[in-house]
Amino acid sequence: PGGVRCYWIYRLRKAYEVCKMAARIIEVMPGSPAYKAGVRPGEMLCAINGMEIRDVLDYKFHSYESRLTLSLDGRETVIEKGEGEDLGLSFESYLMDKERSCANKCVFCFIDQLPKGMRETLYFKDDDARMSFLMGNYITLTNLSGRDIERITDMRLSPINVSVHATDPEIRRFMLGNKRAGECFDILKKFAEGNISLNCQIVICPGINDGDVLSRTLADLVSLAPQVNSVSVVPVGLTRYRQGLALLKPVDEYAAKRIIEIVEDFGGKCLKLYGSRIVYAADELYIKAKRAIPEAEYYEDYPQLENGVGLIRLFTDEFMYELERLEGNVKLDDFTIATGISAAPFIARLVDELMKKCNNIVNGNILPIENTFFGNNVNVTGLITGGDLIDGLKTAGVKGRVLISEVMLRYRDTVFLDDVTVSQAERELGVRIIPVPNNGPALLDAIINDGVKKG
Repeated sequence: PGGVRCYWIYRLRKAYEVCKMAARIIEVMPGSPAYKAGVRPGEMLCAINGMEIRDVLDYKFHSYESRLTLSLDGRETVIEKGEGEDLGLSFESYLMDKERSCANKCVFCFIDQLPKGMRETLYFKDDDARMSFLMGNYITLTNLSGRDIERITDMRLSPINVSVHATDPEIRRFMLGNKRAGECFDILKKFAEGNISLNCQIVICPGINDGDVLSRTLADLVSLAPQVNSVSVVPVGLTRYRQGLALLKPVDEYAAKRIIEIVEDFGGKCLKLYGSRIVYAADELYIKAKRAIPEAEYYEDYPQLENGVGLIRLFTDEFMYELERLEGNVKLDDFTIATGISAAPFIARLVDELMKKCNNIVNGNILPIENTFFGNNVNVTGLITGGDLIDGLKTAGVKGRVLISEVMLRYRDTVFLDDVTVSQAERELGVRIIPVPNNGPALLDAIINDGVKKG
């Protein structure tokens, strides 16, 4: 009896070790491999082929094979499927685990510059390597353990997007407010040796990581090419809510010109050495420097669009391509496009070309919206609040239909950053507001197909 009891204690302990990180299944897609194998909502997934499932990365990695043994709470089931075919399971959370928050105190952190009273989710600082691989988020590497680093290289999780800012250990420790921040370049080298593709980001804070520091950072990063696939250099964003925070200077015209010179110099050298520029300056730097946005060839395959690198060029070229294909003399209802101050001149030029195509019989108005909520240092479209939009449209006396970019709104929703909804703004203004996907063809389509005059 003692031996039997010890055996079952051992089995229970093993079962606990396997299932302590189990994920609850909330949905099983009908007809999926898991559904056919009898897996049902409410069960707990503990392991696949004996490997513990701690989060979504384990789940995706270990469920790739064609024959799987799923350890559920209290039973096992065998599934046969196509290699790489999804099991058809949904869990309580996307990560099947808690999202890792940021452990840094960055001197330039935008979240620290938000006013009080906004919705709670806006104040969460994520820094999760899993979200970098799965969703393209940028991470700082400061909360990675040695086991995490091994896991990324063993699973070949690629690409990983990294907020570098500086490779000089002391400067990076200062910028991130974290003693582990100086380990960044060593970790990047380990990833490069493991053949992990890397996209890097540098937020420029004048007087801290520009000039020679920027040159060193770029030199270090491009030394890891081709594993370092791309590097974006963007200006720091400063709101009016910086009380009690580090004193930082915005990027002015002179600083922007100097940054672009350094970036383009490195980009030209990389083009000769590797066949790719690798290093790019954000559109906002060209705007601040009062320089023309480069042509499409400069941006190659647009590897850093999410950081505003080449977005204006792609938007412009796609709009003009669709406009050239437009046939006939289309009659349109009048419209207003409300946008950020930075983007307004570029959108205005596109609308001018459309009006020429329509023999100037349409009135297309471009309305730059001043950002009083965050302050006049913030001029991008994506940070326009509902309140500022309402004030701007009221002041201008806008009537009819108003087109706005979807980047002003919460993802797949109609809520602005200040929790004002599109319908609330419409009621207050007495106008129709049309959210438009942030690309050239979508804008042209919204102008034409939503506003074609009948008869």
